Amino acid sequence: MTAPPASAPGRPAGNRVAPPSALRRHGSQLGIVGVGLAMWLAFVAAAPAVFTNADIYLAFAQTTPQFGIVAIALTFVVITGEIDLSFPSIMALGTAAFCLATAKAGLPWWIGLPAGLATGAACGALNGFLVAKLAIPSLVITIGTSFLYRGLELVLMNGTGVPLTADKYPEMHALLRSAPFGVPVQTLWTVAILVACWILLNRTRFGAHVFLVGDNPTSARLMGVNVVSVKVRAFVLVGVAAVFCGLMTSIYGYYFWPTTGDGFLLNTIASVFLGGTSVFGGAGSVVGTFVASYIIGAINAGIVSAGINAFYTQLAFGLVIVLSVVLQTFIERRVRRQPLIGR
Repeated sequence: MTAPPASAPGRPAGNRVAPPSALRRHGSQLGIVGVGLAMWLAFVAAAPAVFTNADIYLAFAQTTPQFGIVAIALTFVVITGEIDLSFPSIMALGTAAFCLATAKAGLPWWIGLPAGLATGAACGALNGFLVAKLAIPSLVITIGTSFLYRGLELVLMNGTGVPLTADKYPEMHALLRSAPFGVPVQTLWTVAILVACWILLNRTRFGAHVFLVGDNPTSARLMGVNVVSVKVRAFVLVGVAAVFCGLMTSIYGYYFWPTTGDGFLLNTIASVFLGGTSVFGGAGSVVGTFVASYIIGAINAGIVSAGINAFYTQLAFGLVIVLSVVLQTFIERRVRRQPLIGR
C-alpha cells in the first residue's frame, strides 16, 4: 500500500487549503444563472409563441440597458458598503444639461454630451464626498440629493421637455438608437461597459481597493488605501453611467421628459442584489448584475405574454429575488464545508 506523500519541508501537514474551486469563486453567479434559466424555461412553456420569437429578445436588448448599465456601475458602490438612491434624478439632471447646451444654447452635440456626463460626474462626486468625507449614511444623504438634483432639473427646464428627434440629433441616434448588423446598439454599449467594468473591478488596483473598503474600511486604511477617494470614484462612476442611461432613454423615446429616471430605481437596485452583490459590502460581481438586469427586464413581458394579470409582476419580482438570494446563500454555505487538503 503506497504511503501518502510527505508534506513540504517547513509546512505542517493538514494546514494546506485547497485552491478555490469554480463553485466557490462563482457560486452566487451560478445561482443567478440557474434562476434565470429556470424562469426562461417557464416562460417558454407558458408562452411558446412569444419566447421562441426573436422580436421579444430584440425588445429586451433595447430596453433593459436603460437601467442595466446603471446597475453595473452601482455594483461598485454597493461593494464598498454604500448605496446610491439619487441616480434617477442624476439621469434627468444630466440629460437636462445636454438639452440646455444643445437645444437652448445651440451648441453642437459633441459639446453637449461631455457637458451632460460631466454633470453626472459632479453629482456623483458630491454624493461621494458627503458619504465618505463627512461620514453621512449614504441611504439618508442620497435621498436628500435625489430631491436636490430633481428639483434643480425642474427649475432649469421649467418643467418642460425637449424633442430629441433623429432629424435634429442624427449623431446621437446613431450612437444610442441604431442597430448595426441587426443588433441593438444599446446592448452593444452594455456589453462594452460590462467588459470595461469587469476589468476595472477584477484586474486593477482600484477594483481591489473597492473590495477591501467594502470588506473592512478600517483595515483598508491601515493598509494605506485612500477610502475617501475609492468611494468618491465609485459614486462618480454611477453618476456618469446614470447620465448615459438618461440620454439613451430619452433618445429611445425621441423626447426628454422632466420625469426621466422615474421607475428605474427598484429595477436597478433589484438587479444589483439579485446578481449576488452582498448588501453588507465586500463581495459582488458585475457579471451577476448584468444577468440579473435581463431577468428583471424579462419578468414583466413574460407575465403579460403568458396571459397572467400584470398585477402579478411585483409578486414575481419578490419571488425571484427571494429565491435567488436563498439559493446563493445555500451555495455559499455548501462550499464553505469543503474539507481541507491533508486532513
